[in-house]
Amino acid sequence: MRLFLQSLFLWGCAALCTPAATPAQSVSDTIGLPEVIVIERFTDRKIQSTAPRNIFTGEQIGQLNALQLSDVVKHLPGVTIRDYGGIGGLKTISVRSLGAHHTVVSYNGIVLSDQQTGQIDIGRFSLDNVELLTLHNGQDDRIFRPARTFSAASALEITTAAPHFAGNERMNGKTTLRGGSFGLFNPSFLVNSRLSGRVTASLSSEWMRSRGNYPYLLRYGASAGDSASRERRINGDVENLRLESSLHAQFSDRSRGDLRLYYYTSERGLPGATIFYNTLHNAGQRLWDRNFFLQGHYQHAFSRKWEMQTDGKYQQSYLRYLDPTYLGAEGKVEDIFTQHEHYGSLSVLYRAFPNLSFSISGDLISATMHANRQGFVTPTRLTSYTMVAARWVNEQLLATASLLRTQTFESAENGTAGTNRNRLSPYLSASFKPFQNHDLRLRAFYKKSFRLPTFNDLYYPQVGTRNLLPEDAEQYNIGVTYGNSTGNHMPQVTVTADAYHNRVENKIVAFPTGNLHQWAMINVGKVIINGADFSLESETAMTEKMVLHAGASYTWQRAADRTDRQQVNYGHQLPYTPRHSGAARAALEFYRMQLSYTLIWSGSRYSNGYNDTAYRMKGYADHSISLQKEFSTHLGRLVLVGEVLNLIGRNYEIVRNYPMPGRSYRGTLIIHF
Repeated sequence: MRLFLQSLFLWGCAALCTPAATPAQSVSDTIGLPEVIVIERFTDRKIQSTAPRNIFTGEQIGQLNALQLSDVVKHLPGVTIRDYGGIGGLKTISVRSLGAHHTVVSYNGIVLSDQQTGQIDIGRFSLDNVELLTLHNGQDDRIFRPARTFSAASALEITTAAPHFAGNERMNGKTTLRGGSFGLFNPSFLVNSRLSGRVTASLSSEWMRSRGNYPYLLRYGASAGDSASRERRINGDVENLRLESSLHAQFSDRSRGDLRLYYYTSERGLPGATIFYNTLHNAGQRLWDRNFFLQGHYQHAFSRKWEMQTDGKYQQSYLRYLDPTYLGAEGKVEDIFTQHEHYGSLSVLYRAFPNLSFSISGDLISATMHANRQGFVTPTRLTSYTMVAARWVNEQLLATASLLRTQTFESAENGTAGTNRNRLSPYLSASFKPFQNHDLRLRAFYKKSFRLPTFNDLYYPQVGTRNLLPEDAEQYNIGVTYGNSTGNHMPQVTVTADAYHNRVENKIVAFPTGNLHQWAMINVGKVIINGADFSLESETAMTEKMVLHAGASYTWQRAADRTDRQQVNYGHQLPYTPRHSGAARAALEFYRMQLSYTLIWSGSRYSNGYNDTAYRMKGYADHSISLQKEFSTHLGRLVLVGEVLNLIGRNYEIVRNYPMPGRSYRGTLIIHF
């Protein structure tokens, strides 16, 4: 992998830095195309897709009161975020109640992974240089992609901003300084540079620190008359650093590539559950993270019909967990885990006819995990993905189909390895436009997917089970989309509505054995999920200098445990899954100012699979507002932003006993140069 990336970089530099030595192209080697200006709204992609596709552009993200990626994802329909409070708290995403393990997160087209836990903490991703955020249910209609991106029930794509220049501009960028309540200090910078006519580069860095010691109200009973006390969250501090650079090359009219380097490190406290009369519980737990990866992408068009792309990546992650208050023989728990992953992908696209195209893709991943525990098995998993797909598109019909084969090979340096697995995952989707003069479309998709047992599921001491089956998921979706674009002072509206049915078999759950201190991972779970998602977006030019952007989403979900009719929780709602939830946002632009409002709300839910009133959690609503003003100065374009978060100041919990911050404030200064 390293040799591949080095040769790609050196070949590109040689081709670009010495153009005089390059042989002249023959006429047969050149593709002549007339100048074409293509204008496509991102809302059009949302309307035309065969499966639900939600998009936030960088401009829309700027209209939200968001600091981290998780703050934006909360606005997407069908999404449930488990948030353990504060900036440094763990945040995982579940789409349509399938769980975090069934959602892949990709960064600039290549999937991020954690073989140890199988889920990504989306709270660690900044929005400072994000240009596009996309959530796919089922899978994307673009079939020319790495096979691994087709492997999960849903996919969250993070796309960072590529360098853009105006005219003969050689360099641009921005500097951001953000501060706020509870000791938040967050400077960052981004620099883009044009190295030559065909090579550009970018460098970005961000540092964030917060004490996270926000106040909260601790109630000692469910009744209004029960006693309560004012407390302050402890051990919620966080400090992290992100460094990122990228190199982009347009080798020729047919070839392009990029190389990206990413490094992230953090140290944070892990605030424990708020236990009555013992707020110091688990106050000393700490977590250290380091994540590094180098990834490359190369794409070449052989002709109008044939195209090829290849991707490569090396990733290393480090995690250290410390609990100095553990009452054991050593007086503490200290675990260190290190993961290494090598990844390679090759994809080929064939456009057989103007309306019909085919693709084939093959991915190979090798992942190894080490730990400081004596006698740890040190597992390695070799996984291959092979995908074939087809796509048909015309004015009335868009249809895609794919078949993914996944093969795993498990090995271990010590002890017994897990069982090798071989699975097929089919997918079929279609979108139909019944009326030529109206952008109304009907859509449907079916997908069968699975998630592999994680290294923790298989190998965690006294818990892991070697012969666990993969967790199977089936998805059915039908929906309708509509969009219009009317004259002046009339709103441009996009509406989507989808109903879905999901089934999860062989759900992996932790089950107590004869000793309550020892649990085992087993396949016993079965879940039936029915739901509906609605979304609405509009843009209205109220005057020539005043534009109103608005959006809303609503989700209804019935996620029932169907594991065992003899159990008391049979038919009960899954933990932390509200029946009703939604979000709303509005941004008014006028005279280089912007006034924004956001709302996140959730109905009641349960913290336990047994839906007793003792486990019922009240619903909540989180209102936030912001005002920003833009100025032109000799330093460049300057933007000032002021935000009030959780405007009402009401205490609430997303996860029981992990209170969220009350009212807080943020101020931001951005200089574009």
